[in-house]
Amino acid sequence: MINKTEKSLILFIEGVLFSYSQVFFSKQKIFAFILLAVTFFDWIAGMSGLIAVLVSNIAALLLGFRKTNVSQGLYGFNSLLVGLGLGMLYQPDAAFFFVLVFASLLSLFLSIWLEAFFGKYGLPYLSWPFLFGLWMVTLASRQFAALDMSERGVFLLNEMYHYGGMKMVKLYLWAGGLEIHESIRIYFRSLAAIFFQYHLLAGLLVAIGLLIYSRIAFLLSVIGFFSAYYFYILFGANLADLSYGYIGFNFILTAIAIGGFFIVPSKHSFLWVILLTPIISFVITSTGAFFNLLNLSIYSLAFNIVVVMFLYVLKFRERNLYKPELVVVQHFSPERNLYSQQNYKSRFDVSALIELTLPFMGEWKVTQAHNGEHTHRDDWRHAWDFEIFDDEGNHFVNSGFDPKDYYCFGKPVLAPADGLVQEIQDGIPDNPIGEMNLGNNWGNTIVIKHAENLYTKLSHLKIGSIKVHKGVYVKRGEIIALCGNSGRSAVPHLHFQVQSDPFIGSKTKDYPFASYLVHAEGSFELKIFDRPVKGQALSNVVKNESLLKAFNLVPGQKISFEVMRNGSGPQKAEWDVGSDMYNNTYLECRATEARAYFRNNGGLFYFMDFAGDKDSLLYYFYLGAYKVLLGYYEKLQVKDTYPLKAFRNRLLQFIQDFIAPFYIFMAADYRLQYQSLEDNLTTSSIHLSSEAGLRIAGKTLETCKFDMVIDSGRIAKFEARNNNLIISAKEIAS
Repeated sequence: MINKTEKSLILFIEGVLFSYSQVFFSKQKIFAFILLAVTFFDWIAGMSGLIAVLVSNIAALLLGFRKTNVSQGLYGFNSLLVGLGLGMLYQPDAAFFFVLVFASLLSLFLSIWLEAFFGKYGLPYLSWPFLFGLWMVTLASRQFAALDMSERGVFLLNEMYHYGGMKMVKLYLWAGGLEIHESIRIYFRSLAAIFFQYHLLAGLLVAIGLLIYSRIAFLLSVIGFFSAYYFYILFGANLADLSYGYIGFNFILTAIAIGGFFIVPSKHSFLWVILLTPIISFVITSTGAFFNLLNLSIYSLAFNIVVVMFLYVLKFRERNLYKPELVVVQHFSPERNLYSQQNYKSRFDVSALIELTLPFMGEWKVTQAHNGEHTHRDDWRHAWDFEIFDDEGNHFVNSGFDPKDYYCFGKPVLAPADGLVQEIQDGIPDNPIGEMNLGNNWGNTIVIKHAENLYTKLSHLKIGSIKVHKGVYVKRGEIIALCGNSGRSAVPHLHFQVQSDPFIGSKTKDYPFASYLVHAEGSFELKIFDRPVKGQALSNVVKNESLLKAFNLVPGQKISFEVMRNGSGPQKAEWDVGSDMYNNTYLECRATEARAYFRNNGGLFYFMDFAGDKDSLLYYFYLGAYKVLLGYYEKLQVKDTYPLKAFRNRLLQFIQDFIAPFYIFMAADYRLQYQSLEDNLTTSSIHLSSEAGLRIAGKTLETCKFDMVIDSGRIAKFEARNNNLIISAKEIAS
């Protein structure tokens, strides 16, 4: 097991590496190593960049800044660019390295300051610290007589021979002599120019690394550059800006940022990459004219201006919020941004941040739903009426002339979620059957505030039955009143609606229930973030204590398994339950550091994401227990979809990545079935089976099957079968 010191060292090394890849918004180590190598095409520039990163990251840690930002390279990449720029401009001597150290500190301070400044508006600080830092040091250094301008590059072949011998010279000449179109040559050189390298071979390596990191990012870099190239030709702009000034990298970085990093890749994001091309050109030409007066390069100024401006503009939209769609959770990969956000939207209602449950116990039926026959019209159309019916379809006993004859009358009404009691109306008598109180339309009512602009209203309550007071905080499932027949109610029922305002009588809001069961002919169907329809018999999940205990994973908890692979001798797998700074809970494998992020709302356990080793037991548990209802309903099927990155078919995934913004031809499905329950006085054993499948055009290409036995709140058995692999595990005492 890795100790604390070793883990800190690993995180620091990752922070150094990711300082390189963050220039392309990446946290991919292979890409980072390639970029690190590219910077050393000029040895002095490479060393200067590395020193700048080390100084910046060490200073950030010593000053007590957030370790996560350091380990992700967020405080190092601007210093890297400053170091590379200074390394190319000046001769390496004592005075230079003195300036380099303090220029790195300046870049760090600018990063912290601009992070706070742009963060107030929910915007990234990009490479503004690099621009301000390098400009300030360059202007100031004109007064430093001890600094000498670099003459490297004048005798380039001699320098290459000195560093790499004849092989390096031949490789350089080979790359430079490739018979390729001038536009492709400029594209590669523009990629290299991002790291202050100006020859084809460096750009070729960056392009390869970019392709390994992200197919979408590579595609965007091509589209961004060639949109600019042909715009310059079409409108007679100065092509020398691209071919000699190497300003083309502004179009490349803007395309990746807008097309797939800050915005979910789609046909809309790609369209905006093309539409922003003239604007980037305007900014390059206009700012270049001004900065030429100061004898300064604009570097990545156009990229910074256009990206920040466009993202800021999108925040003021009132409509078309998904054309294009801003990334909600950043995964540092255009593919993961796309697949994760699509998967989240397919599984959940993105507008339903607060999870509402049905406001009653047991089975009730929807007697009036949205756009009802009698009421629930116009601005009040998003509401439900609920009643209780027996097996014969009756909703009352005896004559039905007394409210007490109705099954739902006097039954408990529950809080649908945690919240503050905002408004109460009580004291209105229950109506005789068939009569209505039109003067007090809603009858006895409770309004609960769950969040800003999110309230629920429960009406027609029994007189004198309200058990809470205005201003009291209630918990989900707490009994707050009894069902009655007050107000505009001819027969006892519960009226429920969601609204944006705190007043009784406010307009309704279209909002789903987080999860519930639909009963039909002895079977059950699980609904997730859905809206009940008229005639459906519904209930909340009745929790099974054994399932509840097995999946009640609390941060700080440790779980151990005895694992066998294809019958080989048992090994031990250990997991820790943790939570990050955003309160996302996860399971982490100690040996591989793989993580599976999950949620548990008390009735449903489900995974959100997986990162790490796909040979680990945790990966197969993520697939097999992807979504588990924490109540036992025999033969109930739970269905869901995985993000496409969950499977490992690399060839198909490679092809899918290229066209994913326009068309998804792959599907990854999950299905779980409740097989059997053995329950007695001392134990409860539940058998679940599940299946994960990868499909193309309806044809299943890959299947993984799972069996799970939950016994007395522990995972007594977990088995995964995939091709020739069989993994068996059982939970043991930690």
